[in-house]
Amino acid sequence: MSLPPAALSQVADYFKVLSELSRLQVLCALKSGSKNVTEIMEETGLGQANVSKHLKILAQAGIVSRTPQGVSVYYEIAEPLIFELCELVSDRLSNRLAAQSQQLRQLEGLGVTTPSKS
Repeated sequence: MSLPPAALSQVADYFKVLSELSRLQVLCALKSGSKNVTEIMEETGLGQANVSKHLKILAQAGIVSRTPQGVSVYYEIAEPLIFELCELVSDRLSNRLAAQSQQLRQLEGLGVTTPSKS
């Protein structure tokens, strides 16, 4: 990838938004459709202030959009590609773990003991 530093900085900022577990939980809650803060709280188990903070960050990044409806505000995914990105990363992690597991089985078959984690 040959991008100028300013563009790389924006890419890094985008990934920073996705690097928070709670934000990923919020995104997963919104995958099935638009929800208000209360519905997101119920689905994720996160507190109101936490959900609101993460929704604001996700909205600023353009990943979710907000739509006022009466006294409530509903949030929805504005960038559906986000789930393809997460799936790509999940698949990669799964493949890496499977390869590591296979290597451990091969070592055990050779009688090599692996260090235990304490």
